Amino acid sequence: MRKSICVLGSTGSIGVQTLKVCKNLNIKVLGLVANKNIELLEKQARIFKPKIVCVNDEKFYRQLKENLKDTSVEVVSKKEGIFKVCCLNCDIVLNAIVGVAGLLPTVFALENRKDVALANKETLVVGGEIVKKIAKENGSSILPVDSEHSAIFQCIKGNSEKEVRKIILTASGGPFFAKPLEFLENATVNDALKHPNWNMGAKITIDSATMMNKGLELIEAVHLFNKSPKDIEIVIHPQSVLHSAVEFVDGAIIGQFSKPDMKIAIQYALTYPKRVVSNIKRFSFIEQQNISFFKPDYEKFPCLKCCEEAIEKKGLFPTILNAANEKAVELFLKGKIKFLDINKAVEKALEIKHINEDLTIESIIKTDFYVKEYIHKYLEEEIMNIKK
Repeated sequence: MRKSICVLGSTGSIGVQTLKVCKNLNIKVLGLVANKNIELLEKQARIFKPKIVCVNDEKFYRQLKENLKDTSVEVVSKKEGIFKVCCLNCDIVLNAIVGVAGLLPTVFALENRKDVALANKETLVVGGEIVKKIAKENGSSILPVDSEHSAIFQCIKGNSEKEVRKIILTASGGPFFAKPLEFLENATVNDALKHPNWNMGAKITIDSATMMNKGLELIEAVHLFNKSPKDIEIVIHPQSVLHSAVEFVDGAIIGQFSKPDMKIAIQYALTYPKRVVSNIKRFSFIEQQNISFFKPDYEKFPCLKCCEEAIEKKGLFPTILNAANEKAVELFLKGKIKFLDINKAVEKALEIKHINEDLTIESIIKTDFYVKEYIHKYLEEEIMNIKK
């Protein structure tokens, strides 16, 4: 079993649950990274006593350093600080940073020959081919932490890629699965944040409401499991107890069932290839009164189609898609645009023709910045025109 870890995004939902797993399994925490929640980061530092903590937002650096001056914990900040954490002599780095900001930390960790437990799907969405190449060159492994990809990973274990006919990627449907399209026109932030099954951060919860999250997971699965998008079927499963499944060439389907609890996927990534006892609530087929599956509604959730288009086009198109979505979700959460404007922003971004650079880390960062500026301006103009 792994003995030491660095947790990137430690104050978010996945980070907090990861630290619970670490405490239960007595895994040594060597480094912590958070954005700006220094109150919780300080508590984590005092409980787990890491060598280094990093606050990405430099505005909070001096305050956190002052707060922890009575400890031996080193406090660092910004990109250089994250790099220092990733250089620690740990067994695994768990990356739960939200959004495209998680790309460089993943690269840092892999280049320092660390295995990465990846909860940041954007890393593979925008830079899948590059990141996989870096991992291979450095002898590092990428272990999925998303519940769906962890399920697929577990189902495939012991079988070759050639034996896999199809991946069945399940989706809860989010808070708007049973709502008519007309409801979405005036859906509020509070409406979109009411996920029926999972307690997640704001950004990923909105992505679940638009089903962008499932589209991003489709792109992630393409890279993780070396499959064509046509070999991945998205299935709506409102109960969220089948976390995904794999159909093999002989017709057998193997799926992973459990209660909706991220600690299962987190723990498997940290203990792989072993399984150890956990304290999660157990799933019972007898107690589960209903298990149902539905075809996704591409008209109501056009982000799914946009994701399929982006991965088919490859190159920088997944970066364009992701950047537009991140900016639109940010504006929606601030109450500046409507829910369906998120779809419009993503569709508009995919119409951009002149971005044709080779796929590199530098071009990803450059494109991400450009598209976010472009979409911000587009949405501002759209809102102004509507108000006139």
